[in-house]
Amino acid sequence: MLSSDADSLYWMSRYLERAEHTARMIDVNIVLMLDQSPAFADLRWSRLLSSLRVTLPEGESLGARGITELLTLDRAGSASIIACLTSARDNARQVREQISSEMWEQLNRLYLHMSAADAGDIWNEQPHEFFRAIKEGIQLFQGITDCTMPRNQGWQFMDVGRFIERASKTAALVDAHYDELAEAQERDNGVTDYLDWVGLLKSRTAFEAYCQVYTADLRPDRIAEFLLLNADFPHSIRYAVHRLQAALKAIGRATGARKAGSVDRLTGRLQSMLDYGQIDEIMAGNMQAFLADIQQQCLHIHRSIYQVYITPPIESILQA
Repeated sequence: MLSSDADSLYWMSRYLERAEHTARMIDVNIVLMLDQSPAFADLRWSRLLSSLRVTLPEGESLGARGITELLTLDRAGSASIIACLTSARDNARQVREQISSEMWEQLNRLYLHMSAADAGDIWNEQPHEFFRAIKEGIQLFQGITDCTMPRNQGWQFMDVGRFIERASKTAALVDAHYDELAEAQERDNGVTDYLDWVGLLKSRTAFEAYCQVYTADLRPDRIAEFLLLNADFPHSIRYAVHRLQAALKAIGRATGARKAGSVDRLTGRLQSMLDYGQIDEIMAGNMQAFLADIQQQCLHIHRSIYQVYITPPIESILQA
């Protein structure tokens, strides 16, 4: 496979995962606004921006509506849903021969739907329905991909992009929420804290799955364990890293890349940290440092992927 094709498939998948993640977080925050006071709602929107690494100009406050429109329709920035879908479509256009016609049609349909949207489409109808359509559109694309695309290198690079983005975004989300919520004192007889924990789980589609394991007893240590270390839940960091490692191993076997071992070592180190991690030890130490380390390791893996498969040094090419 051409490195340019691998690059386009990788980023197409990352951008779609990013768009779905942002749409879900906005949707959850809008729904929770109905049950929390404006002061707590402002705090929650601030956490959302923090987890997405979006900063507003100093002194500027947009409120829930302004933040929603910024993260949904702003074409000038790179974090909005429309910007992610535009970048995903641009990358898909570069690899039309690598993806199925059904995949292209679904992505193009979703992009055109979002391109025609404006703020009125969000607020004049039901915001929940608007963002649900985005989430379901991306999930439909993923389902079409699984049903129509061969399990070749292109599919593996899409898996790499999807799951490295998911692991990094989940770590950033938990990092933005955890210390503040874990240390919060009782407010409003504990109702607000409970809703914040529910919101964190629902931002990762995890509330029902968590309740199947722990019932509805929302405890900080159990929530952290589920989102970080659960081996079976698709949006946990451990599961995402396992899928990332499996895809990279498959690519390494298929390509016979000389330096594939460097990528394997990085993913193996992260996988081992999660496989053998104990939540009591993590929480007894520095939780923020642990989550920051996960994000940093994801960045190192991303760079290593580029060095080995996308833009290898000229020396490696000459020796091949």
